[in-house]
Amino acid sequence: MKFKNWGLIMLDRDGFRPNVGIVLLNQKNQVFWGKRIRTHSWQFPQGGIDRGETPEQAMFRELHEEVGLLPEHVSIVARTRDWLRYEVPDRFIRRDARGHYKGQKQIWFLLQLVGHDWDLNLRATSHPEFDAWRWNDYWVPLDAVVEFKRGVYEMALIELARYLPRHEAGTEPRNRFLRHGGSRPRESDSGREDSQPNNQMELPPGASFEPDPGTNRPPHHE
Repeated sequence: MKFKNWGLIMLDRDGFRPNVGIVLLNQKNQVFWGKRIRTHSWQFPQGGIDRGETPEQAMFRELHEEVGLLPEHVSIVARTRDWLRYEVPDRFIRRDARGHYKGQKQIWFLLQLVGHDWDLNLRATSHPEFDAWRWNDYWVPLDAVVEFKRGVYEMALIELARYLPRHEAGTEPRNRFLRHGGSRPRESDSGREDSQPNNQMELPPGASFEPDPGTNRPPHHE
């Protein structure tokens, strides 16, 4: 995260940046699961709320920037009632943000895809966030998520599960998060929240890989 324009960056009095997270469902209640560009870390689409934006406006903007979808491609099923917060360890915060930025506070949206898989486009902008994606079971593999975000993911998925179509969420969601060996993101001291090297590409079955055309460009992060 880099603070180049303080006029657009909003922080609350505690140092948390307002942010939105997106859980996108297909017709099978599977969720969009994206691999952060040139890393081993997988996550949901998310991004900061700019000054003057509502959470819903920010959600639609991030949906297009990161996944290539337009408002007509989705319907809003639900959103979290309150802000969910996570703190970012100091070693992942850039020097120009230290002392100001503490972490993210997020409103999470549950969306239903009413378009088609081919409407998804990881290259909708010149600063892609993902280079691969797949449809995953709703209870995502938390070991594939950078560690300091896992608590918020669990809270968001549990809260939103009650709104799943056809009530397929199950009765014990905390025990249904998939965990598997070999997928835990490796930490780095690059100053980014979840920057991980991608020397060996390992994709799960069914993943669609879209190579980044700018391999020497540092990844953009919200």
